[in-house]
Amino acid sequence: MRREDLLIELGTEELPPKALRALRDAFAAGVAQELTAARLDFGTVTAYATPRRLAVKITDVLAQQPDQVEEKLGPALAAAFTAEGAPTQAALGFARGCGVEVAALEHLGEGKQARLMYRMLRPGEPTAALLPALVSRALDGLPIPKRMRWGANRHEFVRPVHWLVLLFGTEIVPGEVLGVAAGRHSRGHRFHAPAPIALTCPADYPDCLETAFVLADFDRRRARIEAGVTAAATASGGEAILDPALLDEVTALTEWPVPLVGSFEKRFLGVPAEALIASMKGHQKYFPVQDADGRLLNRFITLANLESRDPAQVIDGNERVIRPRLTDAAFFFEQDCKQPLAGRFERLRSVTFQVELGSLADKTERVIALAGWIAERIGADPALARRAALLSKCDLMTDMVGEFDELQGIMGAHYARRDGEPEEVALALREQYLPAFAGDALPTTLTGCVLGLADRLDTLVGIFGIGQPPTGSKDPFGLRRAAIGVLRILIERGLELDLRLTLDRARAGYGSLKQEPVDAVRAYILERLRAVYEDQNIPAEVFLAVMARDPATVLDFDRRVRAVDHFRRLPEAAALAAAQKRVANILAKSQADATPAAVNPALLQEPAEQALFEALAAKRAETGPLLMQRDYTAVLSALAVLRAPVDAFFDAVLVNAEDPALRANRLALLAQLRALFWEVADIAQLPAAK
Repeated sequence: MRREDLLIELGTEELPPKALRALRDAFAAGVAQELTAARLDFGTVTAYATPRRLAVKITDVLAQQPDQVEEKLGPALAAAFTAEGAPTQAALGFARGCGVEVAALEHLGEGKQARLMYRMLRPGEPTAALLPALVSRALDGLPIPKRMRWGANRHEFVRPVHWLVLLFGTEIVPGEVLGVAAGRHSRGHRFHAPAPIALTCPADYPDCLETAFVLADFDRRRARIEAGVTAAATASGGEAILDPALLDEVTALTEWPVPLVGSFEKRFLGVPAEALIASMKGHQKYFPVQDADGRLLNRFITLANLESRDPAQVIDGNERVIRPRLTDAAFFFEQDCKQPLAGRFERLRSVTFQVELGSLADKTERVIALAGWIAERIGADPALARRAALLSKCDLMTDMVGEFDELQGIMGAHYARRDGEPEEVALALREQYLPAFAGDALPTTLTGCVLGLADRLDTLVGIFGIGQPPTGSKDPFGLRRAAIGVLRILIERGLELDLRLTLDRARAGYGSLKQEPVDAVRAYILERLRAVYEDQNIPAEVFLAVMARDPATVLDFDRRVRAVDHFRRLPEAAALAAAQKRVANILAKSQADATPAAVNPALLQEPAEQALFEALAAKRAETGPLLMQRDYTAVLSALAVLRAPVDAFFDAVLVNAEDPALRANRLALLAQLRALFWEVADIAQLPAAK
């Protein structure tokens, strides 16, 4: 069957830059999905996107749907015909519904299961006839939160649409999408090549646009920008600070990117580098330049969207634009430095943290108390922790953070140093928000860890206490991120902190709450821990095996999970898990008071139970010191060798002996076996041997 390449290009006014990559991917995926649903086989899919277009090129698309045989079942033969063989109303009605005579119907099956059936061949439709509706459905499915109308029509899209290319092979596909008729003419660069470009076939698309000063491939354009910015910075004697998000945004703003180096007065370097960088990136989409030691230079890289005949004039214009931005940053910094950071604390009383939970000052006072308490328990300096907590939100009242909210914590650290605060306090102000996202760095100081924990736990307890935990996909207070931050700090920084006691202490900072939050918050945090392990391909049974022990600290919980996960991979694990299940069932059925606390060696009659008793005694002596060291992996590895004596015991020994003394002694032996593993986890939760 004939196949052709397909090109779809939608030309628009400038698309939202931060959404362009997502729109590109969603459009390509939507078209491919619609082709599949239409039973139109195809080859490779290539997506394109520039500020003024979304496009997709698909190779080897079937020119027509395959013919399809449709079958329609009718009434049973017994109901379709009389005893004399005449068709009943049921048969006549079915035939009429199929548009044929009764004689054209087939019989399906035999005996009582036999039924009437109509089979027809439905020819496939031409691909060209299906494409306009197919493209419209793909566009309707794009992730566009708010659509707009333009002109006098009622069509809606993220931006007004000006042209549409629909080429199937070398032919234009007749039809329209979003009120625009399909054609073969695209548009080049707005200034370098404003005339329409006639496209001959889909394969020529990227090359034709490149001759018209448009790099249609988003990823190729991004790579060119990265290479160009890097080279320009190197030529100017520095290194470009390449932010991936800024690279994406600039790629979405340009069709023919040309890097240019600009500069600004050195006097601005007296302002903290982060503030200058935020101004350059946030306001102007410039790439800052630093030296080999990471110090900011008074240079930047901007991207022009054309080949200028006078680049110096373009650079001068950009330098004139950035100067007032940096002047504002310098002014904010100067004004902020006129007042100590601590002097802004009282202003926090006018800022609401949460309507039912008070102001930011109220929250800060709770965090001060909790931070001091946590510091005492993890070996941090309580005085430094309380001081850091006092200053933690004060930079929110500065002009600089008011202008650049992403600098919260960062500016707090700068101002704290200027005020003569201890370096660990200054670092803690910056580190309190770490980790901010998956894979982000952790606080490097104990005081930063304490502050990060206290702030997050106070928020969790308070929000749960007013009955507003996350539901479904809604998490307005970022509690999932807060819980994962708590887990990462405790585990990766190796902090032993009793979670329930800490939550009790956080609860004590509040007055009356709608709900008692401690148990709910603890369960929520542990459920997030379970999700973390699932992401690491650790089975739920491993988590449940440790959860049965309910360790007090998250760090201890993690050590046990890692040990059980290692143990489950051992060849002995499944058999020992099965044995533990059997032991648990036997002990559950026995009377608790019938099981003595200790085993009487004199009552061990069978060689197998004697061997198990000796093996348990040896392993108890071996694993005792390992348990003291919390080396749970070594404990379970040592216990794995018990498989042989355990199997021999169950093969040769009758636990429920008629003699009550023998039975009780054997139950005590099994209780000791279970207790050895129970020191780490309930391995009966693990999958047993089949």
